[in-house]
Amino acid sequence: MVDVQEKLSAVMSEERMADLNRCAHILLGAARELPLRVIFTEHYPKGLGPTNAALRRDLEGLGALRVEKTSFSACGASGFGDALPPDLDALIVIGMETHVCVFQTVRDLIERGFAVHVPIDGVVSRRDDHRQVGLDLCTRAGATLTTAETLVFDLLEHAGHPAFKALSRAMR
Repeated sequence: MVDVQEKLSAVMSEERMADLNRCAHILLGAARELPLRVIFTEHYPKGLGPTNAALRRDLEGLGALRVEKTSFSACGASGFGDALPPDLDALIVIGMETHVCVFQTVRDLIERGFAVHVPIDGVVSRRDDHRQVGLDLCTRAGATLTTAETLVFDLLEHAGHPAFKALSRAMR
Protein backbone atom coordinates (compact mmCIF):
# COMPACT_ATOMS: atom_id res chain seq x y z
CA MET A 1 0.00 0.00 0.00
CA VAL A 2 1.54 3.25 -1.17
CA ASP A 3 1.17 6.49 0.78
CA VAL A 4 -2.44 6.39 2.01
CA GLN A 5 -1.75 9.23 4.43
CA GLU A 6 -3.99 11.63 6.32
CA LYS A 7 -3.07 14.96 4.72
CA LEU A 8 -2.96 13.54 1.20
CA SER A 9 -6.27 11.71 1.70
CA ALA A 10 -7.95 14.95 2.73
CA VAL A 11 -7.53 16.41 -0.77
CA MET A 12 -8.89 13.38 -2.64
CA SER A 13 -12.51 13.01 -3.71
CA GLU A 14 -14.73 11.39 -1.08
CA GLU A 15 -16.04 8.89 -3.63
CA ARG A 16 -12.57 7.74 -4.70
CA MET A 17 -11.40 7.54 -1.07
CA ALA A 18 -14.44 5.42 -0.22
CA ASP A 19 -13.46 3.09 -3.08
CA LEU A 20 -9.85 2.93 -1.90
CA ASN A 21 -10.86 2.27 1.72
CA ARG A 22 -13.24 -0.51 0.62
CA CYS A 23 -10.52 -2.04 -1.57
CA ALA A 24 -7.98 -1.83 1.26
CA HIS A 25 -10.46 -3.40 3.69
CA ILE A 26 -11.07 -6.31 1.31
CA LEU A 27 -7.39 -6.89 0.58
CA LEU A 28 -6.30 -6.54 4.21
CA GLY A 29 -8.98 -9.07 5.11
CA ALA A 30 -7.51 -11.40 2.49
CA ALA A 31 -4.05 -10.80 3.93
CA ARG A 32 -5.32 -11.80 7.36
CA GLU A 33 -7.15 -14.93 6.17
CA LEU A 34 -4.77 -16.35 3.58
CA PRO A 35 -2.13 -14.95 4.90
CA LEU A 36 -0.36 -12.50 2.62
CA ARG A 37 2.59 -10.25 3.46
CA VAL A 38 1.73 -6.54 3.61
CA ILE A 39 4.09 -3.60 3.28
CA PHE A 40 2.93 0.01 3.45
CA THR A 41 4.82 3.16 2.66
CA GLU A 42 4.55 6.67 3.99
CA HIS A 43 5.93 9.44 1.83
CA TYR A 44 7.55 12.13 3.97
CA PRO A 45 5.26 11.54 6.99
CA LYS A 46 6.54 14.69 8.70
CA GLY A 47 4.74 16.70 6.02
CA LEU A 48 1.94 14.38 4.86
CA GLY A 49 1.12 12.79 8.19
CA PRO A 50 0.80 9.12 9.05
CA THR A 51 -1.24 6.50 7.27
CA ASN A 52 -5.01 6.97 7.76
CA ALA A 53 -5.93 5.92 11.29
CA ALA A 54 -8.41 3.15 10.44
CA LEU A 55 -6.08 1.54 7.92
CA ARG A 56 -3.08 1.98 10.21
CA ARG A 57 -4.85 -0.03 12.95
CA ASP A 58 -5.58 -2.85 10.49
CA LEU A 59 -2.01 -2.75 9.17
CA GLU A 60 -0.53 -2.88 12.65
CA GLY A 61 -2.87 -5.76 13.53
CA LEU A 62 -1.45 -7.69 10.59
CA GLY A 63 2.13 -6.92 11.55
CA ALA A 64 2.58 -5.06 8.26
CA LEU A 65 5.97 -3.52 7.62
CA ARG A 66 5.99 0.30 7.50
CA VAL A 67 8.55 1.90 5.17
CA GLU A 68 9.22 5.63 5.20
CA LYS A 69 10.29 7.18 1.93
CA THR A 70 11.12 10.40 0.18
CA SER A 71 11.56 8.80 -3.25
CA PHE A 72 8.37 8.67 -5.27
CA SER A 73 8.85 4.97 -6.00
CA ALA A 74 8.69 2.64 -3.02
CA CYS A 75 11.58 0.79 -4.65
CA GLY A 76 13.81 3.77 -3.86
CA ALA A 77 13.10 3.54 -0.13
CA SER A 78 15.70 2.08 2.17
CA GLY A 79 14.63 -1.38 3.30
CA PHE A 80 11.78 -1.81 0.83
CA GLY A 81 13.58 -4.20 -1.52
CA ASP A 82 14.97 -6.21 1.39
CA ALA A 83 11.42 -6.68 2.73
CA LEU A 84 10.31 -8.54 -0.40
CA PRO A 85 10.66 -12.31 0.12
CA PRO A 86 13.11 -13.93 -2.31
CA ASP A 87 10.47 -16.38 -3.60
CA LEU A 88 7.95 -13.61 -4.30
CA ASP A 89 6.87 -13.30 -7.93
CA ALA A 90 3.69 -11.16 -7.83
CA LEU A 91 2.50 -8.10 -5.95
CA ILE A 92 -0.69 -6.11 -5.54
CA VAL A 93 -0.21 -2.34 -5.41
CA ILE A 94 -2.81 0.11 -4.12
CA GLY A 95 -2.49 3.70 -2.93
CA MET A 96 -1.97 7.26 -4.02
CA GLU A 97 -1.32 9.16 -6.13
CA THR A 98 -1.85 6.91 -9.14
CA HIS A 99 0.12 9.02 -11.62
CA VAL A 100 3.16 9.54 -9.36
CA CYS A 101 4.05 7.18 -6.51
CA VAL A 102 1.83 4.27 -7.55
CA PHE A 103 2.95 4.38 -11.18
CA GLN A 104 6.66 4.74 -10.36
CA THR A 105 6.47 1.90 -7.84
CA VAL A 106 4.63 -0.34 -10.31
CA ARG A 107 7.09 0.45 -13.10
CA ASP A 108 10.10 -0.25 -10.90
CA LEU A 109 8.66 -3.52 -9.57
CA ILE A 110 7.96 -4.72 -13.12
CA GLU A 111 11.50 -3.77 -14.14
CA ARG A 112 12.70 -5.99 -11.26
CA GLY A 113 10.80 -8.93 -12.74
CA PHE A 114 7.62 -8.98 -10.64
CA ALA A 115 4.10 -9.45 -11.95
CA VAL A 116 2.13 -6.48 -10.62
CA HIS A 117 -1.64 -6.27 -10.16
CA VAL A 118 -3.25 -2.84 -9.72
CA PRO A 119 -6.86 -2.86 -8.53
CA ILE A 120 -8.53 0.14 -10.15
CA ASP A 121 -10.74 0.55 -7.09
CA GLY A 122 -7.64 0.90 -4.90
CA VAL A 123 -5.84 3.86 -6.48
CA VAL A 124 -6.59 7.58 -6.41
CA SER A 125 -5.22 10.91 -7.56
CA ARG A 126 -6.47 14.40 -6.85
CA ARG A 127 -7.79 14.61 -10.40
CA ASP A 128 -9.55 11.80 -12.26
CA ASP A 129 -7.65 12.55 -15.47
CA HIS A 130 -4.36 12.13 -13.57
CA ARG A 131 -5.66 8.87 -12.11
CA GLN A 132 -6.49 7.64 -15.61
CA VAL A 133 -3.06 8.62 -16.92
CA GLY A 134 -1.49 6.74 -14.01
CA LEU A 135 -3.56 3.63 -14.80
CA ASP A 136 -2.61 3.89 -18.48
CA LEU A 137 1.08 4.22 -17.57
CA CYS A 138 0.84 1.19 -15.27
CA THR A 139 -0.71 -0.83 -18.09
CA ARG A 140 1.97 0.25 -20.57
CA ALA A 141 4.63 -0.69 -18.02
CA GLY A 142 3.15 -4.21 -17.93
CA ALA A 143 0.83 -4.20 -14.91
CA THR A 144 -2.47 -6.06 -14.85
CA LEU A 145 -5.42 -3.81 -14.02
CA THR A 146 -8.00 -5.59 -11.90
CA THR A 147 -10.29 -5.08 -8.89
CA ALA A 148 -10.04 -6.09 -5.24
CA GLU A 149 -12.88 -8.59 -5.64
CA THR A 150 -11.31 -10.16 -8.72
CA LEU A 151 -8.02 -10.61 -6.87
CA VAL A 152 -9.62 -12.18 -3.81
CA PHE A 153 -11.71 -14.64 -5.82
CA ASP A 154 -8.63 -15.51 -7.86
CA LEU A 155 -6.67 -16.19 -4.67
CA LEU A 156 -9.52 -18.30 -3.22
CA GLU A 157 -10.03 -20.29 -6.46
CA HIS A 158 -13.30 -21.89 -5.24
CA ALA A 159 -16.23 -21.34 -2.86
CA GLY A 160 -15.09 -24.28 -0.75
CA HIS A 161 -11.98 -22.43 0.43
CA PRO A 162 -11.98 -22.12 4.25
CA ALA A 163 -11.69 -18.30 3.99
CA PHE A 164 -14.49 -17.91 1.42
CA LYS A 165 -17.31 -16.97 3.81
CA ALA A 166 -15.27 -14.45 5.79
CA LEU A 167 -13.89 -12.78 2.69
CA SER A 168 -17.14 -12.74 0.74
CA ARG A 169 -18.81 -10.92 3.66
CA ALA A 170 -16.20 -8.16 3.37
CA MET A 171 -17.21 -7.60 -0.26
CA ARG A 172 -20.82 -6.63 0.44
